[in-house]
Amino acid sequence: MGTPDFAVPSLEALLRSDNQVVGVVTQPDRPKGRGQHLMPPPVKLVAERAGIPVLQPLKIRTPEFLAALSAWKPELIAVTAFGRILHAPILRLPPRGCVNVHGSLLPKYRGAAPVQWAVINGETETGITTMLMDEGMDTGPMLLQEKLAILPEDTAGTLAPRLAKLGGRLLVETIARLKAGTLTPQKQDETEATMAPLLKKEDGLMDWTMGAQALANRVRGLSPWPGAYTFLSAERWNIWKVVPNAASSTDKPGTIVAMTKQSIIVATGHGLLEILEIQTANSKRMPVAQFLAGHRVAAGLQLGTAAP
Repeated sequence: MGTPDFAVPSLEALLRSDNQVVGVVTQPDRPKGRGQHLMPPPVKLVAERAGIPVLQPLKIRTPEFLAALSAWKPELIAVTAFGRILHAPILRLPPRGCVNVHGSLLPKYRGAAPVQWAVINGETETGITTMLMDEGMDTGPMLLQEKLAILPEDTAGTLAPRLAKLGGRLLVETIARLKAGTLTPQKQDETEATMAPLLKKEDGLMDWTMGAQALANRVRGLSPWPGAYTFLSAERWNIWKVVPNAASSTDKPGTIVAMTKQSIIVATGHGLLEILEIQTANSKRMPVAQFLAGHRVAAGLQLGTAAP
């Protein structure tokens, strides 16, 4: 059971292993892009190429879906970024349980956006945890865990594929060790638990009263979605690449204090932030050097929320 690109390496690893994949469950096709054409989830494409039956239920809490799933007689259900909470009848269906591939070092970053929040919070390492699922939000007993470094330049978009690949390898190893009886589930320490809630578009609005390093981490963690943004009067600026600058400023947070050939330098609550890559309405993302060639920007202008 899985849906986005992050789940693809898990399915591919299972298909390469000595396990028999009897079926794939993924979310329904969704409209995407400007044309809003129906697009299949990435996991569905892999399953179809491999000739694996696919279920795409609109709702998973129905007798019809449970019957279809039961017909496959799964011995174990592997779950990676499926995007739905599994209820008890599904969790109880496979004799060996449901094994989840989660993109964090549990019990830290339980929830829908563990990769993004690890970057946003300035972590230097994360990892993959495989776990036996229960009815809680990533609260089940842990099986295997492996760490992965978060590089200084990493965005959520560059980190996720490395984690996904690790997840596929760890999933196959987890199943092999469960079969061999050499894996003892470990209870999570609830006192160490933190949450990684689903991100919304409005989470991308930059709060210039935050410090420069925290804002830089946020830009990285929000890339590619929902993306960080700010406003110059009514014009929306999507901010794709920045670097923090430790120099201090007495200017109000959000004030453009200077420009160089490559950057727009903005005052924050602590330190300065240099914007290096930007995107405005109806344009592509571009280096600030290119942006400044066609836009008039002056020191003293204020970035923030959209003008009323």
